[in-house]
Amino acid sequence: MQIIDLSTNIEDTLSEPMKVKINTQPHSGGTKFGRKLVFFGKGGFATRVKKIIRYVNGSERITKNSFPDKEFINEERISLSTHTGTHMDAPAHFGTTCENRKPKTIDEIPLEWCYGDGVLLDFSNSKPGEEITVENIKDKVKAIGYTLKPLDIVLIYTGTDKLWGKPDYFYHAPGLGREAVAYLISEGIKIIGIDTYSLDRPIMTMVNDYYKTKDKRVLWPAHFIGREYEYCHIERLANLNKIKRNFGFKVSCFPIKLKGLSAGWIRAVAIIEEEKDDNGI
Repeated sequence: MQIIDLSTNIEDTLSEPMKVKINTQPHSGGTKFGRKLVFFGKGGFATRVKKIIRYVNGSERITKNSFPDKEFINEERISLSTHTGTHMDAPAHFGTTCENRKPKTIDEIPLEWCYGDGVLLDFSNSKPGEEITVENIKDKVKAIGYTLKPLDIVLIYTGTDKLWGKPDYFYHAPGLGREAVAYLISEGIKIIGIDTYSLDRPIMTMVNDYYKTKDKRVLWPAHFIGREYEYCHIERLANLNKIKRNFGFKVSCFPIKLKGLSAGWIRAVAIIEEEKDDNGI
């Protein structure tokens, strides 16, 4: 069995417009109980713990010398958007209603959606800013000799992930059009993934088209169709080129259970079982 990591790092990079802030409490700093108790928060419980571990008869009871190698456990505190790194957008991200009812938040996404048969469609020859149409999707599916079925997880390979960490990551990418997403949803697809910043075309491409046409439909169509039809999409995948088949593999993409929020980080992977010969070997 082969497991392929399809996720980008969560990191502060030029490819993330929203800053990632990380504050690290080192192993050495974790022993300074007398100055700051960082592991138990505030309130009555913390006060009681602090009294126990800090002083006995006015002298410090636990110091760095109490631990192997004079080190305690460390801790990191991180501040970031739920739309940082490889993440899944829930219906709640797209609007206040979905199919005329309250949209699902990321913690409400059925787990059955997040593990299933993967289908890889190669759009690596697409031009920057190009719209992937419903006809493009149908042609690719036909070309690989596959028939889509409900709960397949469709992955759109563009190769944009090779620009991760560079400013061009935002601009040199295609994106799905409204009708393409609608078609996939109509085939029972609940999760669509792509290796670009957004499932839609690059922001400036959409904005420039809007300035020219004043047509609201050119702005985030792949997102806003999620107000009409229930589905999720994954953005900022990576390594789709390492999947050497168009189907016949599994995808796992369970989101972190963030209560009531519109998106969640995932560790997406492709799982490929070794093919057996006619003798079952």
